[in-house]
Amino acid sequence: MLTIQPSNACLGASVTGIDLAQPPSDADFAEILRALGSHGVLCFPNQPIDAVALRRFSARFGELQVISSAKGRTEPDMPEVSILSNVVENGRPIGIPDAGQDWHTDMTYNRVVGFVNVLVALKVPVRDGRVLGATEFANTQAAYEDLPDEIKTRLAHATATHDWNNFHELMRSKGSKRPALTEEQRRERPPVSHPLFLTHPITGRKVIYANPGFTVRINELEPAESREMLDFLFSHVLQPRYRYAHRWSVGDVLVWDHIGTWHYAVPDYAPHEHRLMKRCQVLADRIFDPQFVRSVLDVRAAA
Repeated sequence: MLTIQPSNACLGASVTGIDLAQPPSDADFAEILRALGSHGVLCFPNQPIDAVALRRFSARFGELQVISSAKGRTEPDMPEVSILSNVVENGRPIGIPDAGQDWHTDMTYNRVVGFVNVLVALKVPVRDGRVLGATEFANTQAAYEDLPDEIKTRLAHATATHDWNNFHELMRSKGSKRPALTEEQRRERPPVSHPLFLTHPITGRKVIYANPGFTVRINELEPAESREMLDFLFSHVLQPRYRYAHRWSVGDVLVWDHIGTWHYAVPDYAPHEHRLMKRCQVLADRIFDPQFVRSVLDVRAAA
C-alpha cells in the first residue's frame, strides 16, 4: 500500500509501498502527483531502478527533455536519461558534473518550462560516516504567501526574463572550464519571459517563478528597480524557514517539482569521493492543462 510520510520541514516526503521497477497504477500515480504538489520533493527510498524503469516512470509526468551533444553524457541509446557524476574512467569524465551550480530551477529558460526532475542515486560520497553531496531545496509556494501584500498586488501581472547565458556565465565565473556560448548557441536558446508569479497547476497556490540562475529582469520595472526587486525576492526565498536538504542514500529515487521549488547541489566532496546519479528532466507540456490534471486526480478520487 502506498504510504506518504511528510518530513518535518517545509518540503519533502518519503514514499513507500510501491515498486518503481513496475509501472505505477493510475491510482498510485494520482496519489504521487497530489503529494508532489503538496510536498515539492518526494523520496522513494531503496529503489535502485535501471535506466529503462527511470525513463518509463518519468514519462508519466510529461514529455522528457532530450539531451543534445549526448555522447558520454547520457545512457547509451537513451538521450532522455542523463548521467550526473564526478567519476573519471581511463582519463575521461563520465556524464555531466552537477555540483556547485548555485541556486536555480531547471529549464525556466525554455518556452515550455520544466515540471519535474527524477533522479536515482547509484553512488553517494561518504566521509567519516557523514553523507556528502546533499541537494538543497527552497519552497517558492510558501515564500510567495509570506510576501508583503503591496508586492503581491504591484507585481500581480508582471513578467520576468529568463536567460540560459546568465547561468552559463555564472558557472564559468565559479571555475567551470566550459567555453562561452557561441552566437549560434545563444540563438538556439534565446531569452524568454514567464509570469513572475505563476499559479501552481496542482495546488492552485501562487509561486515566485524567478530564480538566481536564470532570471535577469522583471520586464515592467526599470533596470535598477528590477535588480533591487529580484535581489529582495531571492533573499526572501532563501530564508532558512523555506529550505530543506535531502541527504542521499544509494537507491534513492528523488522526484522534485520545478514549479514550486529551487534547488542547489552542495559541492562539499572531493573528486575522489564519487557521486553518480541518473536523471530524467520532464517538461511541463501537460501539467498546465486543467483537463489533464483533473483526469489524473479524478482517478484517485474514484479509486
